[in-house]
Amino acid sequence: MKAKPVVPRELARQDVDEIIEYYLGEHAMQAALGFITALEQAYAHISRHPATGSPRYAHALNLPGLRSWQLKRYPHLVFYIEREDSIDVWRVLHGQRDIPAWISSDADPGNTH
Repeated sequence: MKAKPVVPRELARQDVDEIIEYYLGEHAMQAALGFITALEQAYAHISRHPATGSPRYAHALNLPGLRSWQLKRYPHLVFYIEREDSIDVWRVLHGQRDIPAWISSDADPGNTH
């Protein structure tokens, strides 16, 4: 299967920035760098194998196509939808967050902004 480009939405980019800022604010440079590496690995994986992400939240929230992928060694999930020509990354959230709360404000799978 050909890899698809991973296209993070603005909220996903903000999530990543906030996570990195948190680690840096805790003086955890190695954790910040490790997070970036883990995120890059997750993006590479879902780019090549988008169907391997968990559909758990798609079923729970009635959002067909929504999948999540857990980062290695970090408690964060990448939420995405596979499109015909790309991977639409909605959010990058800590697994302990109230996942349904963000869905209520960004629940249009067709919205790409």
